[in-house]
Amino acid sequence: MRTEFDAQLQDRLLRYTAIDSQSDADSASAPSTACQFDMLHLLRDELQQMGAADVTLTDYGVVLATIPGTVPAPTIGFLAHVDTAPQFAAAGVKPRVIVDYDGSVITYPDDPALSLDPDRFPYLAQKQGQDIITASGATLLGADDKAGVAIIMTMSQHLLTQPDLRHGPVRIAFTPDEEIGRGVDPRLPDDLGADFAFTFDGGRLGEIEYESFSADGAEVTVTGVSIHPGYAQGKMVNAITLASKIIAMLPQTVMTPEVAADRDGFIHATDMTGGSSEMKIRLILRDFELDGLERQRQILRGICDAVQISEPRARITCDIRPQYRNMRYWLEQDMTPVDLARDACRDLGLDPVSVPIRGGTDGSRLTEMGVPCPNLFTGMQNIHGPLEWISVQDMAAATGLGLALLARAARDQASQSRASSGSSSK
Repeated sequence: MRTEFDAQLQDRLLRYTAIDSQSDADSASAPSTACQFDMLHLLRDELQQMGAADVTLTDYGVVLATIPGTVPAPTIGFLAHVDTAPQFAAAGVKPRVIVDYDGSVITYPDDPALSLDPDRFPYLAQKQGQDIITASGATLLGADDKAGVAIIMTMSQHLLTQPDLRHGPVRIAFTPDEEIGRGVDPRLPDDLGADFAFTFDGGRLGEIEYESFSADGAEVTVTGVSIHPGYAQGKMVNAITLASKIIAMLPQTVMTPEVAADRDGFIHATDMTGGSSEMKIRLILRDFELDGLERQRQILRGICDAVQISEPRARITCDIRPQYRNMRYWLEQDMTPVDLARDACRDLGLDPVSVPIRGGTDGSRLTEMGVPCPNLFTGMQNIHGPLEWISVQDMAAATGLGLALLARAARDQASQSRASSGSSSK
């Protein structure tokens, strides 16, 4: 079904995804890449032009803004991240729109070997008649999470041009570096100033997520013994060989992303760099429960210890650091924002679905830091790769959800006020 938001959402996503804003885990700067400022400056300027209040770009790289409330209600925050994933090419994105998708296989002009087949991706088959946005095959699209950005900007434009709408104060935050786990600076919760918040960083229509992985990051350093290979007998210790042993010893049954599903966790080697004298292996550890995460730590450390014992001349270190924790640990203590989003979803005639996120969002960290923050759908699919796609109509439904959520929060506040007033008058 076409809506008043379709054209604006399509225009915004096409413009935003064409801007390179890929993050870089190897960079120590904040944001990690200068190109993210191209998005941040653009959004700051667009928010100012549309009349948002308190628009600022913080020194830690977050665009903040306010849409003043029209009635008393909780202050609600909406967040999306501007960076795109570093796992695949993201510069020179050429987004394209397949208008009124006919249900056939989608091909890619920049890589004829690629195809997006609805038989392989059943959710795509459900989108016949809708407008599908993909990239050209040479890059990811970047709907993760520029779809969320487009949705929030479209909501903001609507609220600011419709002063008769009843809603409480809205706080907006566009963050950098979510894809590398640095999206929530310790200063953000106070600067956001929201009673609770929502990230627009989810997938299928109707999904309202309040459970994420708990996550650690690990770096294993293998230092060998370097010597000229022509005179290396009995002397050289090749760090590449030992690093390969560590990789080979990782569990290959359920505990890898290629086979893990549902509530399975995993240990995933993301990259391995170096040479024969020293190698570095980066890994991510994921599980929905903390005891599962602890088992993964023990497995990884045990493997490193075993390889170290097998070659005492080498030096092997294993540094494991927390990244984020399952937002469920806090949200299940107060489901108010989750219930609000579910009720708003039903107001639109959609069935809310809550499934665990096999990943994390800025909402994971924000919730842990004291601002309850479930995750809402955008429609994005096949993220972090060249087959990424999204339906404009799914984005429009997400925009409608955000507006319905604000309207319901205002109605609930008014009902509570009337009940309180009636009780006090007796």
